[in-house]
Amino acid sequence: MCIFACRIFAALIFFLTISSCENDIEVIKSLSQDTLMPSQSMINAEIRYTDSARLQLRIRAPEIHRYSQLNDDYTEFPAGVFAEFFDRNGNVESQLESRYAIYYAGKDLWEARDSVVVINKAGEILNTEQLFWDERDRKIYSESYVRVTRPNEVIMGEGFEADETFTRWKIKKIQGTIYIDDDDL
Repeated sequence: MCIFACRIFAALIFFLTISSCENDIEVIKSLSQDTLMPSQSMINAEIRYTDSARLQLRIRAPEIHRYSQLNDDYTEFPAGVFAEFFDRNGNVESQLESRYAIYYAGKDLWEARDSVVVINKAGEILNTEQLFWDERDRKIYSESYVRVTRPNEVIMGEGFEADETFTRWKIKKIQGTIYIDDDDL
């Protein structure tokens, strides 16, 4: 009886061993794929852009990851970004805050997403979910829903375009209530 049980046990082990040698092709593929890892990472970072010793831009971010690929370098700000733009006299001209941002180095293009807020020196506040800053053309724009809050009005619309300091701007497909002083007529 013991020999019979031992043979059954041995056969069971043999079949389990043979059946477990089969490789799942999806598991092999997932193990062989390269995982995209940042070439540089920073925590609680502050970046300053200057020109002729004048501060032009200061960026603060809790987390920054830079990815270097052959033709596609980019920097990701997965925990958000806070940026201040300065005039020639060192005064804050405008500021931007968002919960996520990414910078595409080859295009000189920034994209801010998720609860984007821009405030200019006049106190006007722009709210949107996605905003682009084109460094080459020195403009900010969005095709998303936007809301601009001014002291006496709120203007909403689909799409937005402004200079990079958010001092001259326009909203596309505008909606909302606009108050006009009688003196302006």
